Amino acid sequence: MALDPVSTLLEIGGKVLDRVLPDPAQQAAAKLELLKLQQNGELAQITGQMEINKIEAASTSVFVSGWRPAIGWVCGAGFAVQFVVGPLAEWGSALAGHPVKFPTMDTGTMMPLLLGMLGLGGMRTAEKIQGVAAK
Repeated sequence: MALDPVSTLLEIGGKVLDRVLPDPAQQAAAKLELLKLQQNGELAQITGQMEINKIEAASTSVFVSGWRPAIGWVCGAGFAVQFVVGPLAEWGSALAGHPVKFPTMDTGTMMPLLLGMLGLGGMRTAEKIQGVAAK
Protein backbone atom coordinates (compact mmCIF):
# COMPACT_ATOMS: atom_id res chain seq x y z
CA MET A 1 0.00 0.00 0.00
CA ALA A 2 1.28 3.49 -0.85
CA LEU A 3 2.37 5.95 1.81
CA ASP A 4 0.67 9.08 0.50
CA PRO A 5 -3.09 9.40 1.11
CA VAL A 6 -4.01 10.07 -2.52
CA SER A 7 -2.42 6.87 -3.81
CA THR A 8 -3.93 4.95 -0.91
CA LEU A 9 -7.40 6.27 -1.78
CA LEU A 10 -6.87 5.29 -5.42
CA GLU A 11 -5.85 1.76 -4.43
CA ILE A 12 -8.80 1.38 -2.07
CA GLY A 13 -11.17 2.90 -4.64
CA GLY A 14 -9.91 0.44 -7.25
CA LYS A 15 -10.50 -2.52 -4.95
CA VAL A 16 -13.99 -1.30 -4.08
CA LEU A 17 -14.82 -0.81 -7.75
CA ASP A 18 -13.62 -4.34 -8.54
CA ARG A 19 -16.10 -5.74 -6.00
CA VAL A 20 -19.02 -3.41 -6.71
CA LEU A 21 -18.91 -3.41 -10.51
CA PRO A 22 -18.69 -6.92 -11.96
CA ASP A 23 -18.55 -5.69 -15.57
CA PRO A 24 -14.92 -5.05 -16.66
CA ALA A 25 -16.00 -2.16 -18.90
CA GLN A 26 -17.76 -0.43 -16.00
CA GLN A 27 -14.73 -1.04 -13.78
CA ALA A 28 -12.43 0.53 -16.34
CA ALA A 29 -14.68 3.57 -16.74
CA ALA A 30 -14.92 4.07 -12.98
CA LYS A 31 -11.14 3.71 -12.53
CA LEU A 32 -10.61 6.23 -15.33
CA GLU A 33 -12.88 8.65 -13.48
CA LEU A 34 -10.81 8.15 -10.30
CA LEU A 35 -7.64 8.92 -12.22
CA LYS A 36 -9.25 12.05 -13.68
CA LEU A 37 -10.13 13.17 -10.15
CA GLN A 38 -6.52 12.63 -9.12
CA GLN A 39 -5.23 14.65 -12.05
CA ASN A 40 -7.63 17.49 -11.36
CA GLY A 41 -6.44 17.64 -7.76
CA GLU A 42 -9.93 17.03 -6.43
CA LEU A 43 -8.90 13.77 -4.79
CA ALA A 44 -6.07 15.53 -2.95
CA GLN A 45 -8.52 18.21 -1.83
CA ILE A 46 -10.94 15.58 -0.52
CA THR A 47 -8.09 13.82 1.30
CA GLY A 48 -6.94 17.11 2.79
CA GLN A 49 -10.44 17.84 4.05
CA MET A 50 -10.60 14.40 5.64
CA GLU A 51 -7.36 15.12 7.52
CA ILE A 52 -8.72 18.49 8.69
CA ASN A 53 -11.89 16.77 9.91
CA LYS A 54 -9.81 14.28 11.94
CA ILE A 55 -7.81 17.09 13.55
CA GLU A 56 -10.95 19.08 14.35
CA ALA A 57 -12.67 16.08 15.89
CA ALA A 58 -9.66 15.34 18.11
CA SER A 59 -9.51 18.89 19.50
CA THR A 60 -10.35 19.43 23.16
CA SER A 61 -11.73 22.92 22.47
CA VAL A 62 -15.52 23.02 22.25
CA PHE A 63 -15.25 25.80 19.67
CA VAL A 64 -13.33 23.52 17.29
CA SER A 65 -14.73 20.04 17.85
CA GLY A 66 -18.14 21.13 19.09
CA TRP A 67 -19.49 22.79 15.96
CA ARG A 68 -20.89 19.55 14.51
CA PRO A 69 -22.76 18.60 17.69
CA ALA A 70 -23.95 22.22 17.93
CA ILE A 71 -25.50 21.94 14.46
CA GLY A 72 -27.22 18.75 15.57
CA TRP A 73 -28.57 20.39 18.74
CA VAL A 74 -29.80 23.44 16.81
CA CYS A 75 -31.56 21.25 14.25
CA GLY A 76 -33.02 19.04 16.99
CA ALA A 77 -34.24 22.08 18.94
CA GLY A 78 -35.78 23.57 15.79
CA PHE A 79 -37.53 20.29 15.06
CA ALA A 80 -38.83 20.10 18.65
CA VAL A 81 -40.06 23.70 18.62
CA GLN A 82 -41.79 23.31 15.26
CA PHE A 83 -43.47 19.96 15.86
CA VAL A 84 -43.79 19.58 19.66
CA VAL A 85 -43.49 22.84 21.59
CA GLY A 86 -45.40 25.00 19.10
CA PRO A 87 -48.47 22.79 18.76
CA LEU A 88 -48.58 22.19 22.53
CA ALA A 89 -48.27 25.93 23.22
CA GLU A 90 -51.12 26.68 20.77
CA TRP A 91 -53.27 23.97 22.36
CA GLY A 92 -52.51 25.17 25.89
CA SER A 93 -53.23 28.81 25.07
CA ALA A 94 -56.52 27.83 23.41
CA LEU A 95 -57.53 25.85 26.52
CA ALA A 96 -56.69 28.88 28.67
CA GLY A 97 -59.02 31.01 26.55
CA HIS A 98 -56.24 33.11 24.99
CA PRO A 99 -55.49 31.49 21.61
CA VAL A 100 -52.03 32.39 20.37
CA LYS A 101 -50.72 31.39 16.96
CA PHE A 102 -47.17 30.07 17.35
CA PRO A 103 -44.86 31.31 14.54
CA THR A 104 -43.95 28.70 11.95
CA MET A 105 -40.38 28.10 10.91
CA ASP A 106 -39.07 27.39 7.43
CA THR A 107 -38.22 23.73 7.76
CA GLY A 108 -37.34 23.31 4.08
CA THR A 109 -33.70 24.08 4.81
CA MET A 110 -33.44 22.51 8.25
CA MET A 111 -35.02 19.12 7.56
CA PRO A 112 -32.52 17.84 4.94
CA LEU A 113 -29.67 18.75 7.28
CA LEU A 114 -31.33 17.14 10.31
CA LEU A 115 -32.29 13.98 8.41
CA GLY A 116 -28.80 13.72 6.93
CA MET A 117 -27.25 13.99 10.37
CA LEU A 118 -29.68 11.41 11.75
CA GLY A 119 -28.72 9.09 8.92
CA LEU A 120 -25.02 9.47 9.68
CA GLY A 121 -25.71 8.90 13.36
CA GLY A 122 -27.65 5.76 12.49
CA MET A 123 -24.78 4.50 10.35
CA ARG A 124 -22.36 5.14 13.23
CA THR A 125 -24.62 3.23 15.61
CA ALA A 126 -24.81 0.32 13.17
CA GLU A 127 -20.99 0.27 12.96
CA LYS A 128 -20.73 0.16 16.76
CA ILE A 129 -23.24 -2.69 16.98
CA GLN A 130 -21.37 -4.68 14.32
CA GLY A 131 -18.03 -4.02 16.03
CA VAL A 132 -16.60 -2.18 13.03
CA ALA A 133 -16.24 1.22 14.74
CA ALA A 134 -12.80 2.35 15.85
CA LYS A 135 -14.06 3.67 19.20
